[in-house]
Amino acid sequence: MLARPLQQLPDGALSFEPKWDGFRAIVFRDGDEVEIGSRNQLPLTRYFPELIEAIRTGLPRRCVIDGEIVLADASGTRLDFELLQQRLHPAASRVRMLARTTPATFIAFDLLARGDTNVAAQPFARRRAALEDALAAAAPPLHLTPATTDRALAERWFHQFEGAGLDGVMAKPLAGVYQPGKRAMFKVKHQRTADCVVAGYRVHRSFPGRIGSLLLGLYGGDGELANVGVVGAFPMARRQELFEEMQSLVTTFDGHPWAWAGPAAWDHASRRGMGSRWGAGRDLSFTALRPERVVEVRYDHMEGVRFRHTAQFGRWRPDRDPRSCTFEQLDEPVTYDLADILGAG
Repeated sequence: MLARPLQQLPDGALSFEPKWDGFRAIVFRDGDEVEIGSRNQLPLTRYFPELIEAIRTGLPRRCVIDGEIVLADASGTRLDFELLQQRLHPAASRVRMLARTTPATFIAFDLLARGDTNVAAQPFARRRAALEDALAAAAPPLHLTPATTDRALAERWFHQFEGAGLDGVMAKPLAGVYQPGKRAMFKVKHQRTADCVVAGYRVHRSFPGRIGSLLLGLYGGDGELANVGVVGAFPMARRQELFEEMQSLVTTFDGHPWAWAGPAAWDHASRRGMGSRWGAGRDLSFTALRPERVVEVRYDHMEGVRFRHTAQFGRWRPDRDPRSCTFEQLDEPVTYDLADILGAG
């Protein structure tokens, strides 16, 4: 079941929960047999052996539970999605080592079946109570997500929990049934704006004469232009217009701030933060642009020095000097301890 984005928390008979920032996962247990499936129906089981053992000891012998796999940073106080992505490694020996050195956590937030009973058609209020019972004997790394029907408390969570790396707040109708593939619940995510330098583009995979995404940069304290992400959600007609507009800025990699990303260097691109473990083998080459244009984008939050998700186009900023587009403009959430959120569940 998916969520529909809203600008603010809704009113009504709702259960509010933190929005976790990790891998959405559904756990299937039948005795000693355990499978973990991703939102896109990709198998995650082999990557998280430490969770398999915890599931066998902490969950009912037969159950299906919806939740999120997350991972804390070295301090243990904040979620680290970049570190979580590194858990998706093809080598079994590496998987075992990462399970020991960077163990993951499973956050349960819905119960779909227990024993021989399919509870997906029951209202969420009953599923939540059944989920609490199902996790009564669970211990870390298994956790029950906090939940409240108090909208004012959920508003405080929205602002406080971001400091621990969480995404926002979910809202689930108490009378709602579980509807796979439907946007039958709601999410409110943090939205901010930043002025970024456009320093390159990738063409659309299906239409080479149209823009697929624009590559965004911000200047750091060392004066270097760091790649911070992309903006790419444009109507098809606008993609063609952008392609034509960008041609006057096309340049070579000689003297470009991302000269290391020239055609001969793409085998090493992932080490520069340009790769993706979800898109292994994907062509990440791009056309270099003179870093002269500034765009205002909307984003939810940062993951290290990059936007956690694809940014949204706002407007062009011809009044901004590209050199003024630095990391200093970005908001820093107040620190909040992840352990306090897990304990609240």
